[in-house]
Amino acid sequence: MSISIDAIAKAGQNWSIEVTPPGAAKIESFSDILAENTTVNVTFLPGTDPVDTVNVAKRLRDDGMNPVPHIAARSIQSKAQLAELVADMTSRAKVDEVLVIGGGVTHPVGDFASSMEILETGVLQSAGISKIGVSGHPEGSPDITDPQLAEALAWKNEFAKREGLDLYIETQFCFDAAAVVAWENAIREAGNQLPIRIGIPGPATIKTLFRFAQISGIGPSMRFIAKQARNVTKLLTVQSPHLLIAGLAEAMASDENSKLHHFHYYPFGGVAKTAVWATEVAAGNISLLPKGGFSVPTPK
Repeated sequence: MSISIDAIAKAGQNWSIEVTPPGAAKIESFSDILAENTTVNVTFLPGTDPVDTVNVAKRLRDDGMNPVPHIAARSIQSKAQLAELVADMTSRAKVDEVLVIGGGVTHPVGDFASSMEILETGVLQSAGISKIGVSGHPEGSPDITDPQLAEALAWKNEFAKREGLDLYIETQFCFDAAAVVAWENAIREAGNQLPIRIGIPGPATIKTLFRFAQISGIGPSMRFIAKQARNVTKLLTVQSPHLLIAGLAEAMASDENSKLHHFHYYPFGGVAKTAVWATEVAAGNISLLPKGGFSVPTPK
């Protein structure tokens, strides 16, 4: 694969990253490892207190970041609780952007079963939140059929137009650039106009990536990781998703109508390590390798 450094650096601009509340507890100061105004998603873990997510969002705002807390529909009990949670987010953490997802539980704990039901309440709009991320599934979902995914995406496009909202798609993490590009082409042909943040697995061991991929249930990439995992030596090495980045950058550079706009990093190998990697990619500090990949400095 041949792709220019400039194209990769351009694709790497305005990246975002995420952190879990337990992971955030290990970080003394976000400003020590992230540039000011970095967009940081704060996950909501099933069975935990939503206040944990808000507390991390406040820490991020205090440290100069742009916090984007997750709102998991199936873990919200009622519209009243949703309104209280959003009010807490906006007052304490000055949140003006959220990611609304279905959530990782099989059975809803309350009134909501989907992200669309959260959006329809009008709670976010009333709170002044107009920039909203929704989930995307380039390799399908273990919980939702492909026709259902297509129907939901069409609804979200129409909803964004009707409500005048700045909706965007943020995807699960992927490993196969060709699968992502094919998916983006297909949903665009079907009418998608929402910009897309592609989920990128940050540098981590193949063993770690395999574990998270199993949890997420993603498809073609599972076969890729399984093949790599057969090489025992690779289980102990750090893998960087250079071929994925290069493939996506090439697609973004060659198709001006592509809705692939930014990268969202899942820091399986650690927030600090992934942030260094993402920053170097965006700065263009890349050395091309013979096989078309690239390497970047790792944290000292």
